[in-house]
Amino acid sequence: MPITISDVAAEAGVSKSTVSKVLNHWSTISPETAARVNAAIEKLHYIPNSRAVSFARQATQNIVYLTNLGKGSAYQNPHMFDIMAGVHHELTSQNYTLTLVDTSEETYPGERAIQEIKRRSADGLIIHGSAVNEELAQHIINENVPHIIIGHPDFENRLCWIDTDHALAGEYAAAHMIDCGCLDVLFIAGRKSDTLSNQRLKGFLKGMLDHRNHIPRSRIGYTNATRLGAYETTLHLLRDSSDSYPQAIVCENSTLALGVTKALSELSLTVPDDIELITFDLYPYSGVIDPQPTAIDINVYDMGAQAGSMIIRKLQNPDLLIQSFMTLPVLIQGKSTIPNP
Repeated sequence: MPITISDVAAEAGVSKSTVSKVLNHWSTISPETAARVNAAIEKLHYIPNSRAVSFARQATQNIVYLTNLGKGSAYQNPHMFDIMAGVHHELTSQNYTLTLVDTSEETYPGERAIQEIKRRSADGLIIHGSAVNEELAQHIINENVPHIIIGHPDFENRLCWIDTDHALAGEYAAAHMIDCGCLDVLFIAGRKSDTLSNQRLKGFLKGMLDHRNHIPRSRIGYTNATRLGAYETTLHLLRDSSDSYPQAIVCENSTLALGVTKALSELSLTVPDDIELITFDLYPYSGVIDPQPTAIDINVYDMGAQAGSMIIRKLQNPDLLIQSFMTLPVLIQGKSTIPNP
């Protein structure tokens, strides 16, 4: 088997990032450490991977952003573009360029990211959490690739990631429902497999339970994450419970809220007189919903800017480990809920 940078690190008794710094002549490495690493390199006859050295030298001033850019992605994941705009603003202010790479046609999750790592076409990677799996995570760690993951990976890892606390956002929604005196609440969620939707739902259920109020399974409606899916699910659930409509509906995002309000209108139910309504996210459809919805909003543009800043910090300090919830949610009071005095 060929000798790897891990073998050199083990022989010299240092980390892989220290070996990388020695290979790239970092001035922050002490002469004693550099001599020990170079002795290990000579002893093991290690030949550095020139592409890996290029990555470590940060020579391209380019960052690759990997995400799903397939048809309809703007509607299925509207936050993505605000996040990318925040990343782009921060990187360009530091004289970096941003290259978008589509993951929508991968034959397996992480395929495009691994290809970019092998190509060494950038100084680092920013990867949407949906494109990350354990195999890719291990590849990133083994290759010592500077990276930031957008979204908390749903497995144990040593990756650098940044996310919004969506569970906390769910707790905010629950607290507002309690403030409005709404105990019987219907939650319209995205897909069962959608991590973000599940985090918001989990936080909401916890928040309601903290106030000794249990939301039964019959008051949770999963959809296909589209406006039409939310309309059909809401219509079905409300028709099944027409003798006891819920006091309020929580929509996992404003796209679903648009479908929910259409279903309410078809059943001749008004907001907030008959049923109160709260949604997560003002963008993209809250402006066309009548009445103006109350929303738990998250500044995802700021999260993108934070990710851009962090990838640059990671390039400057390869040993830096970032695992953080950065952007906090905020309640925007609209006309679709009526808090108690």
